[in-house]
Amino acid sequence: MLVRIIIGILLGALSGAIAGYVMKSKGGFLKNVILGVVGGFVGSFIFGLLGLSINNVVGSIISAAVGACLIIFIGRKVFK
Repeated sequence: MLVRIIIGILLGALSGAIAGYVMKSKGGFLKNVILGVVGGFVGSFIFGLLGLSINNVVGSIISAAVGACLIIFIGRKVFK
């Protein structure tokens, strides 16, 4: 159980870091983790709507990064 939580946080951090790099967003480790975890939910929801299933670690990282990019994009539009 604890190992899954730690792996989830690390994957979230990686996904958030990828999204921050792609979107040229500035932020620290905690922001990247939060973006990655929330992006994972958003990305899996969007990929599910499109009929794509994610069954591996690489796919999970990609969907979380896409979701985090979408969150960054929406956040920029809302708060500008």
